[in-house]
Amino acid sequence: MKARTSGTAWRHANIGRLLNNAVRRFEGRVLELMTEKGHDETRIAHVGLTRNLDVEGTRLTELARRASMSKQAMGELVDQCTELGLVDRIADPTDRRARIVMFTPAGRKWLDAFRDAVDIAEQEMRAELGKTTMDAILKGLALYGATFDTLDDPI
Repeated sequence: MKARTSGTAWRHANIGRLLNNAVRRFEGRVLELMTEKGHDETRIAHVGLTRNLDVEGTRLTELARRASMSKQAMGELVDQCTELGLVDRIADPTDRRARIVMFTPAGRKWLDAFRDAVDIAEQEMRAELGKTTMDAILKGLALYGATFDTLDDPI
């Protein structure tokens, strides 16, 4: 507690830390829900990959860019998710030298379970914070982060 009174309170109360704490709590809840649905293999890193993977497939280099990771690190995540049966690498029909990462049928089912878990976690958050606060958070974060969205999907 001394840190809060010694001139470093900003480290505990700045918006970045508060957002990070909220994200960790939210993602932790999503992982709990995934485990309850039989997906105990799910890790936050896997969520980071699949959060950036287009349903119709995405090149590894694009996945790495979207996740702000090196191609090598993203390649390791893709390998892990391939071993779990969630994704597969196929030849890019527009460039045979390139590979596209795509969800497998099991990966699509995993993605549906992930969507359901996110929906439940959001509902729980809304119930705890209230409609007005939740709406303000969503509106503010969408506005603030709009220029950094890496997906091409329409909202």
